[in-house]
Amino acid sequence: MATDGCLYNDGRHLSFTSSDMQLVQLFKNLMGFPNRINLKASGTSTRKCPNLQLSNVNFYRWLLAVGLTPRKSLTLGPLKIPRQFMSDFIRGCFDGDGSIYSYTDPRWTHSYMFYTSFASGSKTFILWLRSKLSERLKIQGYITLANSNTYQLRYAKKESLVLISHMYYNERVPCLKRKKYKILRILRINSDRGSRIRRKK
Repeated sequence: MATDGCLYNDGRHLSFTSSDMQLVQLFKNLMGFPNRINLKASGTSTRKCPNLQLSNVNFYRWLLAVGLTPRKSLTLGPLKIPRQFMSDFIRGCFDGDGSIYSYTDPRWTHSYMFYTSFASGSKTFILWLRSKLSERLKIQGYITLANSNTYQLRYAKKESLVLISHMYYNERVPCLKRKKYKILRILRINSDRGSRIRRKK
């Protein structure tokens, strides 16, 4: 809800929209909502995305209590996340507005780099998320301005390994499978590269 969710101004209606049907279905199943998933135009794009709309006063009020607000894209701030659920919250943020990419630097044939990142239109939220990850995992990352409306919190390879281990603390955690499989592929390549380098030494 902090990334792909929306609270309407009426105090009861909410929606969850994602380009990934599996993520919307996961949200629906975990919350036990009976509502049907429909297709809805998202933003300025003409493409329609899977969307779950519901009316639930109690859930709406709980979201307000933890810090979410209507029209939160640019104003999202610190959230009241219980410590025991922080790793799940971070994974949810990654599934919603996170990314990971890898590359090999042509100057060093044995190099293999990857970066994990979170994006948000709210600098306040990105600063808060960075402080929480620093406090919890002792990783620092760095913040860049991806464009005029989006801040990005990025972690390089060494800190990404710590972050990934924290987000996927066991094999059964609910998550967006597409991103998890991409991470597993990157970790496998990194492990294979490391093994080849050690053998050569």
